Amino acid sequence: MAGTVSVLLALALGLALRLWMLKEFFNLNGDPLIYGDLAKNLLLHGSYAQTEGGGVLVPALMRLPGYPLFLALCFRLFGMENYVSVACVQIALELAGCLLLADFARRIAPASLSTGAAHCTLWLAALCPFTAIYAAEPLTEAPTLFAIALALWSAARFRTRPGWPAALWFTFAVTFAAFLRPEGGLVAVALAPALLIGLGRKAGNGAISNKKLTRIVVVCVLLALMPFAAWSWRNWKTFHVFQPLAPRQATNPDEIPHPGWERWVKSWCLDFNSTAEVYWHIPGDTLEMNKLPARAFDSQAQYAETAQLAAEYNVAKEMTPEIDARFDKLADERIVAHPLRYYLWLPLGRMADMWLRPRVENLPIDLDWWVYENHEKETCISWAYVGLNALYLLLGVAGMWLRPRFWGAMLAYMLIRSALLTTIAAPETRYTLECFPMLFALGGVAMWRGLRRITVLGKGTARWRFSM
Repeated sequence: MAGTVSVLLALALGLALRLWMLKEFFNLNGDPLIYGDLAKNLLLHGSYAQTEGGGVLVPALMRLPGYPLFLALCFRLFGMENYVSVACVQIALELAGCLLLADFARRIAPASLSTGAAHCTLWLAALCPFTAIYAAEPLTEAPTLFAIALALWSAARFRTRPGWPAALWFTFAVTFAAFLRPEGGLVAVALAPALLIGLGRKAGNGAISNKKLTRIVVVCVLLALMPFAAWSWRNWKTFHVFQPLAPRQATNPDEIPHPGWERWVKSWCLDFNSTAEVYWHIPGDTLEMNKLPARAFDSQAQYAETAQLAAEYNVAKEMTPEIDARFDKLADERIVAHPLRYYLWLPLGRMADMWLRPRVENLPIDLDWWVYENHEKETCISWAYVGLNALYLLLGVAGMWLRPRFWGAMLAYMLIRSALLTTIAAPETRYTLECFPMLFALGGVAMWRGLRRITVLGKGTARWRFSM
């Protein structure tokens, strides 16, 4: 009875948190409208295309079709451009993901900790504001978090009861994650080896023959590849390029890339402030010199050259090939002078910013949140978010120290993802959000271990039931 009350209360509070965030922070600027346009054109014209000036449809490549297809389904069911209903569906998916993570924690924790770890994981996941706010935003994060939760749960289930149901759920989960975001397939890279190693030699009721295991693997791999084969064929026919995912810079083939600008930004960009104040505005907006940090210049000569480039760019606000080439030359100069800064210290700094910065990017809080005298309330909220983020990280590390099942695969996922993030020019904290399902499960195991010790010291125990 206590276990049922705990589950229902956690879900109710998690739902209340997400509905409140939907009411207060719902936002349709930027990417949601791009995805929505792609979804509308799929429904109205049967074309995966963007709407340009004059209503002209232009075939698109810069976004994978997973989320537009998800939006198109929601629009078909609840009405065209009904983004609030989309958010409600995402809230339901995320709460379902919380339940999946709770059962995953139950399966991976030591037997003496399994039930309590499940409940702690559910509470950690349901009440996390960092993930909850993305359920209220029409963006890929919420479906991706659900897909990762489903992948973790089905992987643990397959290890204990290997067979077609769990294998097909796992295949759907990792394929859906990869079809939503290009890096979504990392969850398959990290989990698949842990899923299969030694399984064919397993004895007892959970045994599976090598022949059946091989058959399952072959069928699941083919099923996972089919959507990407279709997407690649479409891109080849439409654009005459081989593109099984999406371009790294999220551009269409007819758009001019800016590799020189990207390299120059990577030679100084360190935190989300630079992403929001500079990187997102170019091209199309003014390049303001006062927005550039002091580390963007190594000398007065570099400052003068950068100011000249900014002045030339600001005339038409277009990154021409000539201006881009001069930014590239400036980047070369900076990289040659300080190679360790470019290849090591700045990438590590950007990764640290994405892990440790307060996750308030979706809240109405200024970028200079730490300046207390300018906005006392915002500063206090931001520091509270810093502390909460640190708590989740510490719980995750503590849970990993206990080495529950799949701890190595979860660590591998977070390390691989972090390594990938060191290659990007402009950091955003949401890029590490996909690691939080692992932190919830690991943190739940550690949290219950700590609570049980306290309870034992108080000569009391709690007995709950949790299963799916």
